[in-house]
Amino acid sequence: METQYFNAVKQPEAGTKLGGSVIRSGGLVAFPTETVYGLGANGLDGEAVNKIFEAKGRPNDNPLILHIAKKSDLKDLWRSVPERARLLMDEFWPGPLTVIVAKSSIVPDEVSAGLDTVAVRMPSHPVAAQLIRLAGTPVAAPSANLSGKPSPTDAETVLADMQGRIACIIDGGACAVGVESTIVDTTGEVPVILRPGGITREQLEEVLGRVELDPALAGAETLKPRAPGMKYRHYAPKAKMYVVEDKEALKLLPLLAKEAAKFTPTAVICSGKAAETMQRAQNLHILNWGVGTTELAVKLYRLLRRCDKLGVGVIFSEGVTEDGLGLAVMNRMRKAAGRQVLTAADIEALLKNSTQLKSFVLK
Repeated sequence: METQYFNAVKQPEAGTKLGGSVIRSGGLVAFPTETVYGLGANGLDGEAVNKIFEAKGRPNDNPLILHIAKKSDLKDLWRSVPERARLLMDEFWPGPLTVIVAKSSIVPDEVSAGLDTVAVRMPSHPVAAQLIRLAGTPVAAPSANLSGKPSPTDAETVLADMQGRIACIIDGGACAVGVESTIVDTTGEVPVILRPGGITREQLEEVLGRVELDPALAGAETLKPRAPGMKYRHYAPKAKMYVVEDKEALKLLPLLAKEAAKFTPTAVICSGKAAETMQRAQNLHILNWGVGTTELAVKLYRLLRRCDKLGVGVIFSEGVTEDGLGLAVMNRMRKAAGRQVLTAADIEALLKNSTQLKSFVLK
């Protein structure tokens, strides 16, 4: 399959016009949103939705999000809308918030993974909004990457994964938020965050009051995922990855990275402040995200992809506090690492035994 590429700046209408036509005819289109790039299909056509799973190499038991261009598009998609869902839509749409409600019969099981609920969001990116309007249908779309890999935040990354697999890629530049939308289940008595994202828990609580976190976010098993990203390995680089979170462990990270680089190419993803403490060494790559969680959110997936290009054997990533956008960032970072977190005691033990360290980084 030939994949057509359109630059939304140089060709502002050509890409969305063709993209809308492709979606109406049952094909796939990659498009920019404010969070990450999406891989879109007609959300009311089960056969078209199955092509998403085929292109991504992803199991079809994970629900997808339906993207709409205006609130009136909702009327046929759900059976009932709780007041708390309306409050969230009024406050955060268009934007990086997905709301889960009871679905109507026209939503195919391929979208909902057989659940009686549906996830819906209204993206704020103008290219996404125009594409959905021209498609004339809700657009089902996960991230536009091969399953398991870090989500794409630019069209170049989409092209690397999806060329020859889909009909069209619309390049709208780099994504502004950098992590996926927040998903909130509004069907129970208390709203529950199923996936943290571009809208923070604090922002939600300003509107709704009490908002809970789903136990699966802490690593609890979920056999029947209620939202995207709750099952299987996600956002993962090729190399082994470890998160370093507590202050005492971070003090030891420069020495750990230097010693690990003696055995395998090593990457450290860290803030500008931490980068200043790193010891330069052969085969050691210091990937500086800058300052603050907002900047880290924008750059995290790109840095993970950078590690793949560098061909490193192990990655150590500095963690951040889980307030504000940090909750979403740490969710993605831990998932990328397979929830492997190094404590100060872990690092001290490795540094005391070079044979053990070598085995650790090469295993």
